[in-house]
Amino acid sequence: MLSPLLIVELAALGLATGFLAGLLGIGGGMLIGPFMTLILSALGVPADLAVKMAIATSMATIMFTSISSVRAHHKRGAVRWDIVKGLAPGIVIGGALASAGVFALLKGSYLAIFFALFVGFSATQMFLDKKPKPSRHMPGTAGQVAAGSVIGFLSGLVGAGGGFISVPFMVAHNISIINAVATSAALGFPIALANTVGYVVSGAALPDLPPHSLGYVWLPALAVIASCSVFTAPLGAKVAHRLPVAKLKKAFALILYVLASYMLWKGMNG
Repeated sequence: MLSPLLIVELAALGLATGFLAGLLGIGGGMLIGPFMTLILSALGVPADLAVKMAIATSMATIMFTSISSVRAHHKRGAVRWDIVKGLAPGIVIGGALASAGVFALLKGSYLAIFFALFVGFSATQMFLDKKPKPSRHMPGTAGQVAAGSVIGFLSGLVGAGGGFISVPFMVAHNISIINAVATSAALGFPIALANTVGYVVSGAALPDLPPHSLGYVWLPALAVIASCSVFTAPLGAKVAHRLPVAKLKKAFALILYVLASYMLWKGMNG
């Protein structure tokens, strides 16, 4: 059984990540991962396993937050479904490869450091607000499948919905920040589904998992976070359509810097 305090902590985390999923299209995984690592470590889960379970559980919650978030963005006509269709096949392939294969082989501390470095790089790209060439457009079918594979693979390693790479990728190809955030929210579901299945399969035979675990996914946290996040995701999407573009990019980058710093510290001390 979860303690009342832990339920409150997980509920607060769900409300915050749901809002961020709608606001920034990052699926909430970047916030859940560090906090879930802290929570699982406090419960006595070994550090290496805690990082992996935090990543897997955060990814599983994205299946729920993405649906709630994308409905709100779709009502405003912001989702580029043509881009979703182009990137999704590669995302499924890359996500399955990462979560069912590479993820189980890497040490949790290495995953934490990789998470921190890549997120920090993405944050810098967004913070500097580099302007793409006006003639630059989204690649063709083959290019989008390849890009989707990279997005899915990296998302599978760090347990995030892909917004940390898909949003900068789309913005770099002259997709507006609002369209990029909304489209990233839509991409969150195939990313989360492919990777969650992989985490369950790759962690199914592990000994000494905490009670009520399904592979690397810790079901009690998933239930509380997901049930709370669906309420705030539409609110985040509503705010995203009212914020100035520059402020939205800066908010995205600053949040990523904070989370990258924590995961880097966790990896270096793991």
